[in-house]
Amino acid sequence: MYLLPSPQEIKKNETFCTLHYNDAIMVGESCDISVNHYAKILKNTIFQYTGFSLPITRGEVFKKGIRLTQDGSLGEEEYRLTIDRESITIEGGSKAAVLYGIQTLRQIVSQKGAVLPCLVIRDYPDTKNRGFYHDATRGRIPTLSYLKSLADKLSYYKLNQLQLYIEHSFLFKDLSEVWRDDTPLTAEEIMELDDYCAERNIELVPSLSSFGHLDKLLSTKTYAHLCELPDSDKEPFSFIARMQHHTIDTTNEESFTLVTKMISEYMPLFRSKHFNLCADETFDLGKGRSRERAEEIGTQRMYIDFLKRLSNFVIAQGKIPMFWGDIISRFPEAIKELPKESICLNWGYAPEQREEDTQMLAKAGATQYLCPGVGGWNQLINLIESSYKNITRMCSYAHKYNGIGILNTDWGDFGHVNHPEFSTTGLIYGAAFSWNKKEIPFKEINKQISVLEYTDRTEHFVSIVADMATKSVMGWENVVVYMEQYTGKKVDEEAIKKSFLELDLTKVQQANRILAEKSQELYQVIASLDTGKRYLVKPYLVAAEGMILWNSIGATIDQMVYHRENPAAEDPRKLAADLENWFYQFKEVWRTVSKESELFHIQNVINWYADYLRAI
Repeated sequence: MYLLPSPQEIKKNETFCTLHYNDAIMVGESCDISVNHYAKILKNTIFQYTGFSLPITRGEVFKKGIRLTQDGSLGEEEYRLTIDRESITIEGGSKAAVLYGIQTLRQIVSQKGAVLPCLVIRDYPDTKNRGFYHDATRGRIPTLSYLKSLADKLSYYKLNQLQLYIEHSFLFKDLSEVWRDDTPLTAEEIMELDDYCAERNIELVPSLSSFGHLDKLLSTKTYAHLCELPDSDKEPFSFIARMQHHTIDTTNEESFTLVTKMISEYMPLFRSKHFNLCADETFDLGKGRSRERAEEIGTQRMYIDFLKRLSNFVIAQGKIPMFWGDIISRFPEAIKELPKESICLNWGYAPEQREEDTQMLAKAGATQYLCPGVGGWNQLINLIESSYKNITRMCSYAHKYNGIGILNTDWGDFGHVNHPEFSTTGLIYGAAFSWNKKEIPFKEINKQISVLEYTDRTEHFVSIVADMATKSVMGWENVVVYMEQYTGKKVDEEAIKKSFLELDLTKVQQANRILAEKSQELYQVIASLDTGKRYLVKPYLVAAEGMILWNSIGATIDQMVYHRENPAAEDPRKLAADLENWFYQFKEVWRTVSKESELFHIQNVINWYADYLRAI
């Protein structure tokens, strides 16, 4: 039997408790009214895995069943789950702790049905704030139903914060020029999601770009004059430029007015006590309209002054400001100038992420969350082993340097081509190692996730897709860069050739063979999954087919354009048609969880390559 996150203490014996069809779920009178809802979540799981619809009542009405109680002698997030021969009891130090006990019991029931092992679990988190950060801007805007399912998943693995990355993908009242070609989230959707999260003990934290990464806002005719670099409204769309530019001009007072107006419209939709200002990757600060000011006082002073001003605005609204720590980590002593309430979101995504940044920020007195990543950006399938190494390392830094939270990130650079479901494994890594500092070996936790999340009786599901993820030779980033180099203002064919030939396209034939073998293994695993989970396989198969296609396209360009013999090269006209047919399936998968959003930008990439292949 597997449990994730792993409980702090568990004692088992050889006896069993049988959950009878005429048992009940009894909510103790000491429990907060919210526990009534948690009891319904438990009831649904018991029905799913046993077929028994247990009644819910308040107080000791039935002699036998499941008792839920709140006990003030336990820690605030501590729970005790006791399963003995005659009954099941969950005691929690708060309503949240009762929910955590319920989630553990749900995992047991999902594996054992009505005959449960007798045990006593005492459990509590090692980190108070355990969150997930989901990109809802750079390509995909999730549907409300998907976001609710994401909240369910977070709650199941005892995470208690969710943030959505927003630049332009909210229906701001006076910014139709920004969202007119998109399918933005609405105020009503945000408020409904906020209620849904609150019912599951999840704090939905508002997050809004306010300094860097304001591509669509600063590319409009109305607001281009506030962009650090001139003529931003005249530049064509570019995945690369969107990531690198579009910092707001802090020397123009209108910039502060605009950003705070957006914050003021967005903030009231949330019950959260926090507000994430982002303020990351301000690459262009002092390079354009504010150059003169930068020469006078320096970009570090400009950065701190604007961030401090935004933070004080948020504090005046009764909220705690958060901000990404990539800029301030270069001069960590400046932390002391920010309001004491500020929380630094210290991110780093390398498998061997260095410790020094966390150490320096801690020494400077920063209150920090550690923010690893699930390895999905620019990938058709998330880099699972890389994310495991990164997440375990960053969680260990949080424990070592007294970080108050862990916020596991899921970005969508270059169009968010990876299916959001593919971030689940990384999400669970973050949940497991933020709750319990004891690490679980890579292969072992993947077996556990295969069973708990995918109901795979072979325990191989996660290991199969982890192997697939590493077989991308011409990856999505290479695909986008090659196209944008050819369609940019100045086409330097020698530079394009040099960049392309750095790819080791001799690996394509072997990589594609392994992808085909692993795809066949996924087809075989389907029979081992519960019927309610089998729909999760197709997105992986579609992604694997896409990886094979892009690898083959790279090999074909290698041979036909750069005249290097490549045994993986194919007829380019056939590849063009295969690519168009593959993208039809990709779009079907996309629409199961995402609004239309920026699917058209990815379509443009597909069309360009299909035409390019037919031309060569």
